[in-house]
Amino acid sequence: MKEFYSDPNFPYCNAFTLLEQAIRIQQPSVVERAGIIQFFEMAFELAWKLLKDYQQAEGYDVNSPRSALKQAFQNGLIEDGHNWIQALDDRNLTTHTYNEATAIVVEQKIRDDYYPLLVQLRDRFAGMLNS
Repeated sequence: MKEFYSDPNFPYCNAFTLLEQAIRIQQPSVVERAGIIQFFEMAFELAWKLLKDYQQAEGYDVNSPRSALKQAFQNGLIEDGHNWIQALDDRNLTTHTYNEATAIVVEQKIRDDYYPLLVQLRDRFAGMLNS
């Protein structure tokens, strides 16, 4: 387990910390909102890759974000599988286009739904490391 999480420069923790700082901005400008979304995209990308790498090390065959999330839900690594899949869909949407109306909606989802998922993942892996 330590190889997945113990490095202080662990990429997921770094991306998560950037998102955590950005999410504190209560009424973001257009540029700040774009930054929040970008930090979410980075943290989400590294989150699913963490799940993929961990599960592959445990012997599971997962190669895509969707399969990593579904298997992680089945394995009890994550909760609320529906919101994780919705986060994946929104990440894909914001990665390929920028529309201010969409950005406002996605920013709210990040704050209300997706950021808490990423907090739970961070806490779960921290707990696994300390046990």
